[in-house]
Amino acid sequence: MGFVDSLPRCYLSIQIIAKQLIRSATSIGANVVEAQAGSSKNDFINFLSYALKSANETGYWLNLLKDSGKIKDINKTEALVKEAEELAKILGSSVSSLKRNK
Repeated sequence: MGFVDSLPRCYLSIQIIAKQLIRSATSIGANVVEAQAGSSKNDFINFLSYALKSANETGYWLNLLKDSGKIKDINKTEALVKEAEELAKILGSSVSSLKRNK
């Protein structure tokens, strides 16, 4: 949450994007936890798929912030974009493997 707390509050657009970013980023972990608690392999795959969608959405919001020109710490934003992309690749690979081996 430190990154979001460091965003400028003087722009309504940044505040709206920040709220979306918090929702999508926290959804990744929540869906992974739900996947682990799933009652079936299908539940596991579905929740990991939701986590993947949230990781992709998080990358979108981060890129939107980066491209807005209103963010001071572009390096931190770019690092978070890369992290979201890496997480999406891991989740995507896991979902693909699970579906193949279903």
